[in-house]
Amino acid sequence: MDSSDGFRPLDGKSLVEYIKKTPALVAQLGNQVDDLTIKEVGDGNLNFVYIVTGPAGSFVVKQALPYVRCVGESWPMTKERAYFEALALKGQGHLCPDHVPEVYHFDRPMSLIAMRYLKPPHIILRKGLIAGIEYPLLAQHMAEYMSRTLFFTSLLYCSTTEHRRAVAEFCGNVELCRLTEQVVFSDPYKVAQYNHWTSPYLDHDAEAIREDDVLKIEVAGLKSMFCERAQALIHGDLHTGSVMVTIDSTQVIDPEFAFYGPMGFDIGAFLGNLILAYFAQDGHADEGNDRKAYKQWVLGTIEETWNLFQKKFICLWDEHKDGNGDAYPASIYNKPELQRLVQQKYMTELFHDSLGFGAAKMIRRIVGIAHVEDFEAIADAGKRAFCERGALDCGKLLLKERHQFRTISQVISAIQEVRPC
Repeated sequence: MDSSDGFRPLDGKSLVEYIKKTPALVAQLGNQVDDLTIKEVGDGNLNFVYIVTGPAGSFVVKQALPYVRCVGESWPMTKERAYFEALALKGQGHLCPDHVPEVYHFDRPMSLIAMRYLKPPHIILRKGLIAGIEYPLLAQHMAEYMSRTLFFTSLLYCSTTEHRRAVAEFCGNVELCRLTEQVVFSDPYKVAQYNHWTSPYLDHDAEAIREDDVLKIEVAGLKSMFCERAQALIHGDLHTGSVMVTIDSTQVIDPEFAFYGPMGFDIGAFLGNLILAYFAQDGHADEGNDRKAYKQWVLGTIEETWNLFQKKFICLWDEHKDGNGDAYPASIYNKPELQRLVQQKYMTELFHDSLGFGAAKMIRRIVGIAHVEDFEAIADAGKRAFCERGALDCGKLLLKERHQFRTISQVISAIQEVRPC
């Protein structure tokens, strides 16, 4: 499928030819390109992903296709998303180099990105959570990533001129934003073609969501915020499948949904997926491990992530309060007590936004198109549905009652009190 714009999908053989003609990639391989191993590892919904290994170097190649891979050519999708992914990787990598893989090469006509290969023992965080592995630095690393990438692209740090220019650039990622609007904020609340759930166990639960007027009103408010609020550059798909980890390394990948949106969407996506992992644990328990201690670790990580994020974010704010940020100019917000009031209000609103978006992400992973392996890996459908119902009940509670929570510890208590019937 060659096209007039220079795009052609690559397979293992044609990728080798492409690499040999690309000096930046030849250099990454130490100029040794005769003995390359190409492995296709794309298990996502949208793209081809190849690991390229040679005698003297390695990297990952990701190529966007002009359709949704998990559905097929019947669902067209712009391959321009690769441009926004490369742009986000470079920008976020500059702001947080310890937790974003380096980009070696980007080819816009080919919708192709070559970047650092995160070698074993790096694995996808979601798989580590399913396996019951503890990551002692995860909360610290994710708080660092989220605080830096969100703060430095917001009006707390940027002038409105800089900010509007960046917003305008990322406005082009409209198709992936539209996809999120559909699968997160619309499809789960109506009869939709690709919706599915653990049937017949959750038939009534899915119907209840479609009939819940209060839930629909709350989701409408979140959708408006997602569409209208250009608060900061967000990853746009920051779930536990977009993070690769070892015990001492945390790397955020796949920001192809990146655009200027509400900060809480990123924070909520990460925390919401940890909550899903918590509810899935009972389905992965066995005689040798009841997973109770691990469930407590997951809850502790949720709490620590928010608390550290809040602390780091406010530290950045304090450090740069006399800078160019146009949100709260130092000439106006010039008293320490006023500064504290402003920060308190800002962080409370961000906390509630994060809970709302996290809850919406939880709900869509159970009754929408794309589910999560945390639950799908539970072979017993009855057991899986029990775990999913807990997450669903929790998601509905957090979405409707989010403004009642003042602290993350109150949220943790609420999660523990959910008893699916």
